[in-house]
Amino acid sequence: MSRYNRVPAITSKEDKKRRYINIKYPLISPSPSDIYVYVGQGDRYDTLASSYYSDSSLWWIITQANPNQPFDSLYPNVGAQLRIPSSNRVSSIISSYELLNGF
Repeated sequence: MSRYNRVPAITSKEDKKRRYINIKYPLISPSPSDIYVYVGQGDRYDTLASSYYSDSSLWWIITQANPNQPFDSLYPNVGAQLRIPSSNRVSSIISSYELLNGF
């Protein structure tokens, strides 16, 4: 599954190139139910999302919950503590994401 499947795109009539529309992500505030983990060697946002949510395409939830980590990389900083929003919050976070982006 491509991580771009849910990203809206437009195609220009002139050159037929596909362009992706900028995505807005919701603010994910801390919750007492969140999980905190330390990043190990080789950990990636998509594999963490797969482990905690059974869906690697939800990598962006972990990155948005940790704005102090690199967003432009698949790899968080080794040794850093990451906040993983609990799985019972995922549907609410996705609803906010869809509302922000008009899906």
